[in-house]
Amino acid sequence: MDTEYKIICTPLEGAELSAVMHQFPSPISRPEMREIYNYRIDMDGYYLVDRGINGRVTAVALKLLVDAALTQHPTVKIRRL
Repeated sequence: MDTEYKIICTPLEGAELSAVMHQFPSPISRPEMREIYNYRIDMDGYYLVDRGINGRVTAVALKLLVDAALTQHPTVKIRRL
């Protein structure tokens, strides 16, 4: 079952965003070739979908997005959708 999260913040841009994105773990589970997680960058923050395949991998991606949000502001709202 999918779990969706919205991290409400001012998203990073440019080189700062690129540096974070290069740290993301692979979103593909091998050898099954199933999507572990997916994300997008919105004007009002980050959106992440946990596909329920590998919680450890998704947790790393979620942490990276939360850490990125915290570089812009000392507090961040996270909504489970």
